[in-house]
Amino acid sequence: MTSEAPPLFEDPAGTWNARYEGSEFRFGTTPNAWLESHGSLFQPDQRVLCVADGEGRNSVWLAGRGLEVDAFDIAEAGVAKARRLAVERGVKVNCTVSDCDSFTWQPRHYDAVVIVFIQFADPAKRARIFANAKRCLKPGGFVAVQGYTTKQLEYKTGGRRASRTCTRKRCFGRPLATCRSRS
Repeated sequence: MTSEAPPLFEDPAGTWNARYEGSEFRFGTTPNAWLESHGSLFQPDQRVLCVADGEGRNSVWLAGRGLEVDAFDIAEAGVAKARRLAVERGVKVNCTVSDCDSFTWQPRHYDAVVIVFIQFADPAKRARIFANAKRCLKPGGFVAVQGYTTKQLEYKTGGRRASRTCTRKRCFGRPLATCRSRS
């Protein structure tokens, strides 16, 4: 008999709101380094969705490059900071407070979906996120993903310290099997 793994957070919204409270940006205002280094994948006027975008450093950066950006996060405090950052930078990001399962994933709507560090998601939730990401892509669209691998556990830094929250190639499985792959 197998039992379901316990949830990573008893109160996900409360956990992230507590992390994002205060006026400082917990993860800074510059984009994720990996995303920035892959900036050539994105072209002006593309429509992009940023999943679990936190305080908006990635969505605001993409909007600053001329993209139409929608973003969501479970934490009201994070979304409020994302909106503030967008105003400060003079860009438009459509920010929504939502969790990954409640978000309205519009079919064939986006040129790209950006997913950076979703180590809060157990394998079942990741599979749902990846399936939804693929479903909302326009033909020829792509999903850009950065996450910790199990190698990160050796460093004892960076997010949850559980192998079930790490990204593995096999976790993409069927949901992203036909999406373009770039290193």
